[in-house]
Amino acid sequence: MSAELTAYSISLADDALVLGHRLSQWSSLAPTLEEDIALSNLALDLIGQARLFYTLAGEIEGKGRSEDDLGYFRDAGAFRNVLLVELPNGDFAHAMVRQLIYAAFAHPYLDALSRSAHAGLAEIAAKAVKEMAYHVRHSAEWVIRLGDGTDESRRRAIAALDALWPYVDELFEMDGAEKQLVAAGIAPDRAAIRPSWDRTIDHVLREATLERPSIGASATGGRSGNHTPDLAAMLADMQVLARAHPGATW
Repeated sequence: MSAELTAYSISLADDALVLGHRLSQWSSLAPTLEEDIALSNLALDLIGQARLFYTLAGEIEGKGRSEDDLGYFRDAGAFRNVLLVELPNGDFAHAMVRQLIYAAFAHPYLDALSRSAHAGLAEIAAKAVKEMAYHVRHSAEWVIRLGDGTDESRRRAIAALDALWPYVDELFEMDGAEKQLVAAGIAPDRAAIRPSWDRTIDHVLREATLERPSIGASATGGRSGNHTPDLAAMLADMQVLARAHPGATW
């Protein structure tokens, strides 16, 4: 089961790294200095989680790949993150709605993962769940402020929900390999996380005087390596220095 466990750890890392990089792109661009610092800290939380999951994946795999190898020297087709996290940032409302959607899932999921039968995964999750509790709180406060704010902020919040809602269901998808890990008590059942996610989202939307969008087809494919062109463009920017100087340390 080492191959399945390696792939699973990499997928957790990919979600965190890609979203962390998207958040880092807000540096110096946030609406206030305080929020600029806050978004940078959220990004650092996620990138720190990615480093731990990549390191664990390399150890399980046993082929000598480091966190840098996995983060900087794989092309877009090898990444297994959900599509939600790779989408371009858009405006500030888009960033906060996406962060809420992701964090409302990641917080209960990591809490469940902290009780994994795999000690390494459990240890990383126990640390990360504390960070994601803050991510939920921070993004929820902003979504409420935007939704129940001015006509313009409300319009932008609604537009963000409409744009991002098709990417929600992929958070709860599992392939056959991950289902084996669930059966072994290693990975949480994503479907079991849905009620917690629903409660958080419904509470925030109610406070924000917003409604769930009515969106038909769901967007999917990230877990199998079928990504939007935006991921390749983002990775080209993120990986350029490491690829220009392979093996460099600083």
